[in-house]
Amino acid sequence: MSPVVIVLLLFAGLSEAAGRILPLVARRPGVSRPHAILLLLTGAVVEGAAFALWPLTAWTLAELVLSAPLSVVAAFTWTPGLVAPLLLAAVLAFPLLGPLLHLLLCVGVGAGLVAPLAATTGLGWWAAAGCVAVAGVGLAAAIDAVRRLVVKINATGARELVT
Repeated sequence: MSPVVIVLLLFAGLSEAAGRILPLVARRPGVSRPHAILLLLTGAVVEGAAFALWPLTAWTLAELVLSAPLSVVAAFTWTPGLVAPLLLAAVLAFPLLGPLLHLLLCVGVGAGLVAPLAATTGLGWWAAAGCVAVAGVGLAAAIDAVRRLVVKINATGARELVT
């Protein structure tokens, strides 16, 4: 991955994390500023890593569908043109700006990943779309599970400090 793509993925992760974490921090008046910044930066890295893993996960699923190893040389990765709409989708992740629009943009980004995946793997368009969709939903579910676990741990830690 080029440095431009890495920076774009980190910005998309930061924006996505801000849309998820800032409303949570706003509802909890006792959260300190350094703790909120740490949560935001950690969330940005985790979300950026999940975005970075989306093509790799789709590639791995395509290998499983084909049941034959694919060439590592022609690996499927993000390009600046593919990641720019993802950054826009992450900016629109703020709850008040429209979760439905954010979902539609993520579906659009996923659709943009389908054609390059189909071309590099030799899969049909629908099979490649299935790989991209399963990879995206699986990564989103994993991130949501981690997010819920962190919230639960933070809530338990806060209750222990009160008592």
